[in-house]
Amino acid sequence: MNEDMFENWASLPSLAEADTAEIAEAARAVLDAKKATDIAVIPVAGQSDITDCLVLATGNAGPHVKALAAEVEYRLAMRGLSPLHTDGFATRSWQVVDYGTVMVHVFDKQTREFYNLDKLYKDAGAVPKTEETK
Repeated sequence: MNEDMFENWASLPSLAEADTAEIAEAARAVLDAKKATDIAVIPVAGQSDITDCLVLATGNAGPHVKALAAEVEYRLAMRGLSPLHTDGFATRSWQVVDYGTVMVHVFDKQTREFYNLDKLYKDAGAVPKTEETK
């Protein structure tokens, strides 16, 4: 993908009532168009109490990390979806844009390798919740 996809971005359907998969795909498309690497969309429903899906991406340097997260926030807002929370904008190594059911994490390479959320969630089996563990 490239930036040509943004020519008609504002005319795309609103994401205000979108499901998890639609939001994750929109975030992935923005990250891809802006040259993020190692983009992963990981469903974590049943493995996480805070979100249903992670979108992980790597920027090539601190300014790129910051720009990628800001672009996701900007482009999804153009389609009617504002984040519930953002974090890390004072740093350049890891930024989070939280849409509730979808959390977008943008890392620099070193930080992504250190936290290794890809492995943590891809290898974790869904543990069914019982009344005792809720």
